[in-house]
Amino acid sequence: MKLGQYTLPNNLFVAPMAGVTDRPFRQLCKKLGAGYAVSEMIASNAMLWNSSKTLRRANHEGEVEPISVQIAGADPAMMAQAALLNVDRGAQIIDINMGCPAKKVCNVASGSALLKNELLVGQILEAIVTAVKKDHPLIPVTLKIRTGWDRENKNALTIAHIAENSGIEMLTIHGRTKADLYRGEAEYETIAAVKHAIKIPVVANGDINSPEKAALVLEKTGADALMIGRAAQGRPWIFREISHYLKTGEKLPAPKVAEIQKILNGHLLDHYNFYGDYVGVRTARKHIAWYCKGLKNSHTFRHHMNTIDDCTLQLAAINTFFDSLKEDSEDLIYLEAA
Repeated sequence: MKLGQYTLPNNLFVAPMAGVTDRPFRQLCKKLGAGYAVSEMIASNAMLWNSSKTLRRANHEGEVEPISVQIAGADPAMMAQAALLNVDRGAQIIDINMGCPAKKVCNVASGSALLKNELLVGQILEAIVTAVKKDHPLIPVTLKIRTGWDRENKNALTIAHIAENSGIEMLTIHGRTKADLYRGEAEYETIAAVKHAIKIPVVANGDINSPEKAALVLEKTGADALMIGRAAQGRPWIFREISHYLKTGEKLPAPKVAEIQKILNGHLLDHYNFYGDYVGVRTARKHIAWYCKGLKNSHTFRHHMNTIDDCTLQLAAINTFFDSLKEDSEDLIYLEAA
């Protein structure tokens, strides 16, 4: 799949998720089969450009190209400035967030709240595309949206035409409205309608949690690519599973306990190195919980994890837990009773 000057390895993308898709996680997903990943959202507010959080999110050292950075905000000029700043800091693709439903984002008229103001959407897109293309004509600008403001006001089709006319080069659509948050099931009819109506690539997002579901969503929407978010948490190998299934129609066997242990060890070492010991041991807990979900005795183990404040001890406890599972068998993942 082509995006600007870049040829992507495949059409399976990692969704941007605040507090999750940091550089270590993006790198791991790419290693395990993702063809493309978008960074955590970076605020366009100039007062935050040099904060420790923003600088960390803008750290792309050693990252597999292309490097895509998502920006969020509601002021066209400030968003354009933020786009140029992130290009200077290494971004090779600029993605615009108009899909986040979080209150702290929408309360400042950003994220998916923008879908209610189609005029402002157009102004933001035009400002960013014009600013980026002026000095960096080869850098694509992309957009992520939801299907609309609420179920009575689904305007993704209108936004899609605005985006295409503004010079946006790829559009990702989450199959829920802003009001839906993450409740209920994603719908794909709106995505299919948008794909039929515009010429730029369309990416389908929402509830893609298995190889079979990935194939179904591609069939239903005709989308050019799939974006996977929550299903990759603690399961970054989902990208190779989907890729294999789409190519062969066959499912890969579930990873063995020993492989999960190896993947988690590598992820955590990179995570600690990226964040440092104090922040690293604390921010790693959610990843550990996701990896261990469904494993035998994982409930007790996850509670124990929250009491450990040292990276070395955290890693040792993880390996003790996984070694105990392998004493039974290295071939199986032991699921707790439903």
